[in-house]
Amino acid sequence: LQRMLSMAVEVDRSPTCSSRKIADDIFLFILHIPLRSQRETLLNTMESQLLRCRLLELLFQHSCDVPTASAMSLDKILYFLSHSSVLPQFQDETATWQRWDEMLQYLSLLLLSYQSVKLAFPLAEHLRTSVSDRMDLIAQKAKPRLQDSDDISQLDIQLKMNNFMNRMKETLGHPFPLQIQEKLFMLQ
Repeated sequence: LQRMLSMAVEVDRSPTCSSRKIADDIFLFILHIPLRSQRETLLNTMESQLLRCRLLELLFQHSCDVPTASAMSLDKILYFLSHSSVLPQFQDETATWQRWDEMLQYLSLLLLSYQSVKLAFPLAEHLRTSVSDRMDLIAQKAKPRLQDSDDISQLDIQLKMNNFMNRMKETLGHPFPLQIQEKLFMLQ
């Protein structure tokens, strides 16, 4: 399945459009996956970083009280951190802290996927272009253009993290479970 999804993203002249169409089609199925372990397996084994990024973006848009129409960026990930409620109650009964833990896991995965698609690795940085055009860009050593919304400061991150931790304290009480503390540190 993952290989087929990856190929489906790549065959189009615009992998970004393909990933959006595919993500829109399979998003509701992800919402109906009953167990966290099954959702995580699907997302963690996804070969297409572009598709995983889009699916996670949809998941967080779905959990925001006020969804944003801005393009995917580091600033949008901070927006999700500030405005997402715990992920929708799935069919399995889990403790509240475990739902927060799952949300943090997916935020970290979204950040990693976005970095793979846009910011980090030389071969992956052109995932938004077609395979035929990608080879030319790699040969030219062209760098992707960063968006203004990818330029965030350490202060922005600290403020959003503090607000997020305050929201969690209201819900969970204090202290956070060790698993949540580790995920918060990694995400920051």
